[in-house]
Amino acid sequence: MSPTTTALGPRTIRADDLLLRPLAETDEPAVAEALQDPGILRWAAGRSVTEAPPRDRARAWLAPRLSCWDNGAAVFAVADPVRGTLLGSLSIREINRLPDQAVVTYWVTPAARGRGLAARALQTAARWAFTPVADGGLGLHRVTLDHAVPNVGSCRVATGAGFRLEGTMRDFYVDADGARHDSHLHARLASDTGEEQPASAR
Repeated sequence: MSPTTTALGPRTIRADDLLLRPLAETDEPAVAEALQDPGILRWAAGRSVTEAPPRDRARAWLAPRLSCWDNGAAVFAVADPVRGTLLGSLSIREINRLPDQAVVTYWVTPAARGRGLAARALQTAARWAFTPVADGGLGLHRVTLDHAVPNVGSCRVATGAGFRLEGTMRDFYVDADGARHDSHLHARLASDTGEEQPASAR
């Protein structure tokens, strides 16, 4: 069994003007504010969160992610590198469920949009995921993501971070009201050209 299918040591990754760090209890107010955004609530929160009373949504979203590293998933706060304040979230999950592969998800707050932050966070996470285990990474070969076709912002982030569009999965995404949407499947390989140097992690 690969070591990345069991507990992971929490990591903090610094790259340029962003910080990827483990989520903390103190992030709950920022998560609560983020979940007031209709786009995050619709596309990224998950049914267990959207079905919770509004006052409980931040706790419902945050609580399972605080223990994710112990369960073999890497869930980061995308944060301001100076103050450490939460600007979004990025998760790498299903690590090695298929050999040398994982799935990534992400969102950023409305205030953090429009400056390429989500794409840079995704690039940073991918570099770390592709870095060999001996050098502190996950040693993966392929990372995938998917998004509902109407979520055009997520598509721009994925392609901007080098995740190529591979196809359309019909009726894959189920909206909170039960409506189904086709989803785009994107992927990036460790062997794709244009890969930058590994981000520093500790």
